[in-house]
Amino acid sequence: MPHRMKKYNNFGELLIDFRKINQMAQADFAARVNVDIRTVQRWENGSTLIKSDKEEDIVNETLLPYQLVRNLNASVPIPAYFDFSLRKYSLSKLTNTLPDAHWFKSNLEIATKRIRTLDYEADINYIVRYMKYHKTISKSLREVIKEAVRLLPEMNLIITDDSGYYSGHSLIFPLKPEAYEKLRSRKMNEQELTVNDLTHHRKLERPIFFGFDITADSNDNNFYISSQLLRFVRDKPNQKYLFCSIPIRYDNLELSDQLGLKIIWEGERGKNEFGLEVFPRFQEGNFRNFLSEEN
Repeated sequence: MPHRMKKYNNFGELLIDFRKINQMAQADFAARVNVDIRTVQRWENGSTLIKSDKEEDIVNETLLPYQLVRNLNASVPIPAYFDFSLRKYSLSKLTNTLPDAHWFKSNLEIATKRIRTLDYEADINYIVRYMKYHKTISKSLREVIKEAVRLLPEMNLIITDDSGYYSGHSLIFPLKPEAYEKLRSRKMNEQELTVNDLTHHRKLERPIFFGFDITADSNDNNFYISSQLLRFVRDKPNQKYLFCSIPIRYDNLELSDQLGLKIIWEGERGKNEFGLEVFPRFQEGNFRNFLSEEN
């Protein structure tokens, strides 16, 4: 996968690109974060730093990673990389791309206390806003997410940064076999899933886990949230499970191949309205072989 992240040396550079990509004038941005247009101009030309109480307003309005904003908005800025398409940042060129799956496995026991079960009422609105760049969440899908949290709290997770700001999530639905077959055969799309399509995985001889969305704002956080999934299925007493998903982002395709997921069908490649390069496909498999292989 080619490097697609751009290096930013200060917050002004990042804000200029944010406005261009979102076709937003300085006056519009100023109104969104409740400041004078001259303040935005000073931010962009680097003559003024953002006050700490205003940083949160900017993060909530732009959905930019807090750590990215914080690093660039410093008296001595810490340069960082960011990809507006994938909405992922990196503090070093070395971590611009995902490591291969065997690196994941060799570090699988490294965990973080920054992951917790998703609190539906407190977290869902932010997650839905963040996901708008690659998925549409209808009212009925909100109920599906709520039910998935109840049925599978171990895998419907949110990860935050060290300051408690959102950094990513994992939404995994325990599916009934009928729903899985409809998704696999393209008789139904994931937007049509309902609460009735879910079941407790322990009720099935072959549990089916549908990875509706696994997203993080950096490859480090992607590692933590993905490792949580791999440890969960590794330690399950019933190893007949099936994992499937319909990802659209290109950045995890190579990793999925290495984990042993097979592509059943592919949709049309292209770009969505937010400029994200999309590659929809149905993939499925089991991580048993990968996790049992010699490192």
